[in-house]
Amino acid sequence: MNLVLDLSTCGITQGQRNTFTEKLQDALAKLGSGKEDFTGWVDAAGIVTPGEMDDIEETAKAIREKCDLFIVVGIGGSYLGAQAVMDALFCGQGADGPKVVFAGCNMSGAYHRRILEMMDGCDCCLCVISKSGTTTEPLAAFSILKEKMEEKYGEQASSRIYAVTDREKGRLREEADEAGYRSFVVPDDIGGRYSVLSAVGLLPLAVAGVDIRSLTQGAVDLMTDEEACEAEADYALTRVALSMSGKWIEVFEYFHPELHFFGEWLKQLFGESEGKERKGIFPASLMFSRDLHSMGQFIQQGKPLLFETVIIIDERNEDVIIPESAGAPLAGKSIEQINDCAIKGVAAAHTKAGVPVIKLHVPKMDAYNMGQLIYFFEKSCAIAAYTMGVCPFDQPGVEAYKQEMRDEIAKIDG
Repeated sequence: MNLVLDLSTCGITQGQRNTFTEKLQDALAKLGSGKEDFTGWVDAAGIVTPGEMDDIEETAKAIREKCDLFIVVGIGGSYLGAQAVMDALFCGQGADGPKVVFAGCNMSGAYHRRILEMMDGCDCCLCVISKSGTTTEPLAAFSILKEKMEEKYGEQASSRIYAVTDREKGRLREEADEAGYRSFVVPDDIGGRYSVLSAVGLLPLAVAGVDIRSLTQGAVDLMTDEEACEAEADYALTRVALSMSGKWIEVFEYFHPELHFFGEWLKQLFGESEGKERKGIFPASLMFSRDLHSMGQFIQQGKPLLFETVIIIDERNEDVIIPESAGAPLAGKSIEQINDCAIKGVAAAHTKAGVPVIKLHVPKMDAYNMGQLIYFFEKSCAIAAYTMGVCPFDQPGVEAYKQEMRDEIAKIDG
């Protein structure tokens, strides 16, 4: 595999990991059995067929030719993975194709008003991603934006609206069939937070200009790599061992701001997979060196209840030299050289303070390596959850807030 996992400063020995051998084997057996619900992502090569991949690329090409603003409506796993990959690869910003924006991921009137204003001066296409079509946030946003599309394009609006939804049932499937939206399928055997390598993520990513074949190939190659399987297990069991030693918060850290939404995707992946039955590790994310000036103090000297997983990009495509006016010792050095010093210095300081530090090196940030990163964390997360004794693929607690919210909505007059 291209990724390099460094556990030398995590504080957990191989002997400690070996205490979970039986649970690990059980977890791997479940993931590989093909009998567990929502494990369709495990076979990365089978998530989309060659025909589906061609269809996604052809549709994305048509979208790129007809619009300069592509609005994707979805929440949680229906948008976070795609947003994470786009930002990491600097795609979807409108430089060489449509600008891609996301809606329905919050309930801010101001946010959605700005999107409506953007639509006035652009050729637009709209994509809604929802298995049921009834989730409150995307349903509200899609209704608003669809009305705008119909005002703007009249009877031609339906040819600019795309849906990714259930194959056979649900409100959105019925509407897509009736209105004639071009549609793709949310796989029955893949949950939202594991769906980025399906049409859920691949359609918006292809519109944004991402090489989706390279992205998926990275995951496929990692899936069949023995070294990768060992690293996924080691990372998963290290996390479990750390949690049992009192480290129940994992801070995902990165030193490049384009990984912000990857950190958000990791929070959903791990939080929703592990956080049940009063178990799990609380996931947080921080961007360094910015957050060293806010959270660095707590990590260095605060209550010792966390460990760090640092994602390090080894090769950077762009750099800037610091001018002489900065004076010694910065003048003449590059920003990325200073960033490297921060990476090494932070790890050394935190390790000396007794904070367990896990490092994951990515050789460079491209579609292939993003595919490897996605699959590495998905597999590790599932292994860890099973080892903790919880199902990685349900989220029964989420329904509680949804029902309370529906009750409040029903009280609103009009």
